[in-house]
Amino acid sequence: MKISFFEIEDWEAEYLKSKLPGHELFFSPNRIDKNNLTEAGNFDVISVFTGSKIDDPVLEALPNLKLIATRTTGFDHIDLVATAAKNIVVSNVPSYGENTVAEHAFALLLSISRKIFQSFDRIKETGSFDQKGLQGFDLKGKTIGVVGVGRIGQYAIRIAKGFGMDVIAYDAFPRAGLEAELGFRYVSFEELLKNSDVITLHVPLLPETTHMINKETLSMVKKGCVLINTARGAVVDTTALIEALHEGRLGGVGLDVLEEEVPTQDERQFLLYGRPEEHDLKKILENHVLIDMENVVITPHNAFNTKEALRRILDTTAENIEKFAAGTPQSLVK
Repeated sequence: MKISFFEIEDWEAEYLKSKLPGHELFFSPNRIDKNNLTEAGNFDVISVFTGSKIDDPVLEALPNLKLIATRTTGFDHIDLVATAAKNIVVSNVPSYGENTVAEHAFALLLSISRKIFQSFDRIKETGSFDQKGLQGFDLKGKTIGVVGVGRIGQYAIRIAKGFGMDVIAYDAFPRAGLEAELGFRYVSFEELLKNSDVITLHVPLLPETTHMINKETLSMVKKGCVLINTARGAVVDTTALIEALHEGRLGGVGLDVLEEEVPTQDERQFLLYGRPEEHDLKKILENHVLIDMENVVITPHNAFNTKEALRRILDTTAENIEKFAAGTPQSLVK
């Protein structure tokens, strides 16, 4: 099969060559979307990451396409209605980094609870070892609310128990027996908001989860609560988040994802080519407000990014492609 991998690094290309012998492989470091179709061609399969937006214009430029193998768990960057209309199969990577993402969530939390960035910045910028204003708080004995008890949420619960935290959790589809197995308690979403010292989000981006953290839900949180989001940016309403921080309802926020994060990352392209019409300038500016807040820690959608997790992603993607070629597709997105 003729296969093109987009948003790919050199080491990944070499790794995939060893995993997919017998196929015609193409590699590009660029994303593919309706504004970047110069590398589209007669591919049977494309593999993409989160920077690519697969919709009708892209699919029209790929007339032979049969499979999209996204190297992600989430698939909100792919128009599934459009792919279904063209009988194009979509596969994902259901599990590759439950420990990886959960560990990053706690890295963000510890950065806030122990003021790691402020401490480092003070020493780096001034050479001062003065501890004034750097008092943190213990995680032990605090209540953490885990929103979404899938693979990543379950690992977050395990880590939280290791810190001696009390764990409550909300999931739209609670799993019988899991409370006893992991030592937590299912509660309603409202109860979680009202009783958590820390809230960590581990849900996919769906219509039901878009802006589930909003002005109304943030009005319910315990004063001083810390919010961690390693899920998807649009799970949180940025405007409401900034308001809650300014009013002191939230004591700190750790974010690995932002609304409109692509143009926020690529400011040079934004300045050169203007604002793509689908992006919200207000959200872009609000993201920059967040970046400048002292009690906010932001990382660049990096929670998945360990060498072990990336190899697991590539292994699963290669297996998805080989299974499809053999007529037994797996990891299908419905």
